[in-house]
Amino acid sequence: MAIENAPELAELALQAEEMSGPTLENEGAAAIAVGLAALAAGYAERGIGAAAVGAIAEDDDMFVPGLIMTVLPETLVILALVVVFVV
Repeated sequence: MAIENAPELAELALQAEEMSGPTLENEGAAAIAVGLAALAAGYAERGIGAAAVGAIAEDDDMFVPGLIMTVLPETLVILALVVVFVV
């Protein structure tokens, strides 16, 4: 029976494809982009922060380099926000 209805099902699928619009609007795509950038920055800071704390525990002079390395992944999120507002 399914083989007999195949032409009607194919026509219905083609009609649905023509009528459907984009599944993700621009605002949704921007939100996903910023969210993924923030997730990646948090994942990167996890390892960097642990290494920085260990380095600072051994040598107090490593505070500034540790702080700079910890802050660097956040620039990804800032860059993503700038791109969203520019585009």
